[in-house]
This record gives sequence, structure tokens and C-alpha cells, in this order.
Amino acid sequence: MDSSSGRDLAAEAEGFLRQFGAECGKTVEWRDRRIAAVTEQIETDGIYSHSAEELAWGARAAWRNNSRCIGRLFWHTLDVVDARGAQTEADAAEALLRHLDMAWNGGRIRSIMTVFASTAADKPVHIWNHQLLRYAGYPSLDGTTPRRGDPASDAFTALCLQLGWRGEGGDFDLLPLVISIGDGEPIWFPIPERLAPEVKIEHPVFPAIGELGLRWYGVPVISDMALEIGGIVYAAPFNGWYMETEIGTRNFGDAARYNRIGPVADALGLDRSSNTTLWKDRALLELNQAVLHSFRQAGVSIVDHHTAADQFMRFQRQEADQGREVSARWSWIIPPMSPSLTPVWHDSGMRELDLRPRLLQLDKPERLRGLEPVVDTESVRMQGLDPGTDAEREQLQGLEPGTDAEPDSIAGKDAAGGCPVQGAAGVTRPTCPFHS
Repeated sequence: MDSSSGRDLAAEAEGFLRQFGAECGKTVEWRDRRIAAVTEQIETDGIYSHSAEELAWGARAAWRNNSRCIGRLFWHTLDVVDARGAQTEADAAEALLRHLDMAWNGGRIRSIMTVFASTAADKPVHIWNHQLLRYAGYPSLDGTTPRRGDPASDAFTALCLQLGWRGEGGDFDLLPLVISIGDGEPIWFPIPERLAPEVKIEHPVFPAIGELGLRWYGVPVISDMALEIGGIVYAAPFNGWYMETEIGTRNFGDAARYNRIGPVADALGLDRSSNTTLWKDRALLELNQAVLHSFRQAGVSIVDHHTAADQFMRFQRQEADQGREVSARWSWIIPPMSPSLTPVWHDSGMRELDLRPRLLQLDKPERLRGLEPVVDTESVRMQGLDPGTDAEREQLQGLEPGTDAEPDSIAGKDAAGGCPVQGAAGVTRPTCPFHS
């Protein structure tokens, strides 16, 4: 064991145990005994183990600390599944299928996190999926035939095809689980239909929208996540429930995703001859209304963006009552539709903090990265997907850069591109468990 890294880990562990003990009502005697035991374990083995109670609280606190998630009001309700004993690809697949079953809960979505062994283990579990449930993407091979499916899944779909999986070539082919252990080859596992219930998208007033054949799965499980607790990093798939704009605005509406705004506008009979008719805005509104209506009719949990924003403000107040500052990145917290109508738009007090425990995104396997197209990051930034500077944010809010506009807010602020959070090897930036 490297003594420097051992000291760093011991310091991280002590910091976590002090926080855990204080928030969970442990005695000072318990805390000191536990710190001493963990320090000894690190000196002997170079690593230490969390108890089930520490793991569960650390996972909940990591969700609470995640700067990119609007849905943290319910952080304390997270159910944590300890899957650290999974040894094989089949063990891991069984745990992930169990996660899907528990999270679905007959449509009343439960927030679940499944935690696998530390990434520092001899043979850690690697989950290659971005989400456990995701639709395949089939780019046009010759440029003349229409592409099908989700462009965000093109690279992962290519990997699945290399591994022997075959889809039907449609827009909504459910991809398999892909898992590897240690440095082993990835193996794919099919997901039974009963564990991936879908909602057919229909509109309460405009039946032509239902004729477009849109549908979406009910549970968004982010699976390229890492959970860091006291210096120990775990692969940890996690789900909440959908906010309607994640499906209607981003998944269906984004030009780089399903790009269905044009067909929706045509179904509504809108005039697309000029931007001044605001046909895109009207189509987007009705598409999101269709998503909300369809999920509610199907009895599947979903939240609208206005309610989610109100809940985030409540979360900030609750945290302030506990003497805790909220870490938040404004460009991720504001919803992608009508953000100025929500209270979070006007909250200039948000800033990202380096809080622990935390959720991080795992690096993609090199084999998967090699299948991805080159992304023009400047074009993405110019499309307004991530306003990364104070001046950009204030211009979006209708403020002059550098002016002081203090709304009634609780959190502090610094959205200047976010604090670069560096984790353990193989771990890069924070991610939002709700973002799909």
C-alpha cells in the first residue's frame, strides 16, 4: 500500500464517519472506536469496508449533495440494495433485474440504488449501459435510408451488435444489459419485457399525437454512476422518477435525439412556414402535455417541471433549517421548458460545492469510446445546452452581466462552469441521476 494514498483514504474515512455519526445520532465513544478500527484496517489492508448502515446513509447523503439534481427533496426515502457480494456477470445481472422490479413497484416508482463492490476490488463489476433501460440507435448506413431509434445509443448499440445481440431495427428496441467483471470480456443479458413496462404516448385532446407511435419506458435508471463514500468508490446504478420535460422536451424534442417536434406540429396542424408562428413552442407544449397525460393514465409516477421546481425550493429551505448549504448548478436545475416561469430560474444564489459523500460518473470503457462519433463541443455549447459562465447565465436570466440581483433564496451561488470534481481513478465529473 502507498502510504500517502493510505493517509488520504484514512482522512476521507474519518471525515465521513464524523459526519455520519453526527447526523445519525451516534455517540462520541462509538465514533472514536469506529475511526480507530477503520484506520487500523486501512493500515493493514489498504482499504476498509462500510457497514450496511453506513452504506445506506452515505448513498442518501450523496444524492442530497448532487448539484445537478432537481429532485432531492426525497433524498431520505432512497432504498439502498447492498449487492457488494456479486461475484459474476450473472450475479450482477440478477441484481440489476431485481433493481428494475423493485423500482417499478406497479407504477408507483421507488427510488432505488444498487451498490456493487468497490471499484478497487480485485474483480469489480462494470456496467456498460448508460441506463439500464434504453432504446437502440441505428444510424443510416448510406445516408439515403432513414435512421431509426435513439441517436444517443448509436455507439452502445454497435457494441451490443458486436457482442451478438440483435434488435428489430425499429425506433424503440430495448437494449440488453452489458456487464463485465474485472478485465473480462463484456457479456449481454436480455431484459424481460415485464421488467421494462412502457407508456404509450397519447394526448387528451389531439388523437393524432397518439398515432405517431411514441412510447417511453417508466423507470430511468442511470447505470454509469459511481458512489463515493469516505474515499471508497462503488458502481451504483440509481433511479428516481421522470420529470415530464426529460421525455417530452429532451428525449423526443432534441434535434440530436428523436427530433419529433416537426411530426408533432404536423399532427396538430400547425403552420411551420415561419419561426414567428411559434410552432415549435406550441408543439413542445402539447408533446409534454401528452407525456404527463399518458403516464398519469397508465398509473406511472411522473412530476411536472413546475412542481419539481417548487419541491427544489422546499428542499433548499429544509436544508437551511438543518444548517446545510445546498450545492446546485443553475444550468442543470432549471427545466428545459418555460424555465423563467419557475422559481429556480430567478435563484441567483446557487453554487456548486465540493460536498461528500458524492455521486460521480464513471469513465466509459475504452472499447465503447472508440465506437462514439466525434462531438463538436463548441456547437453543443452554442446551442445553449450548458451555459457555463456567469455572464451567459445572467444574460439568459435577462440581467446585465455583473449586476447584483438577489431573490429570496437560501443557497449560495457560483455557476461559472461548476467546480471541477476529481474522484478516484476511472471517475470524472458529477452527474444527475434524473437526467436522461
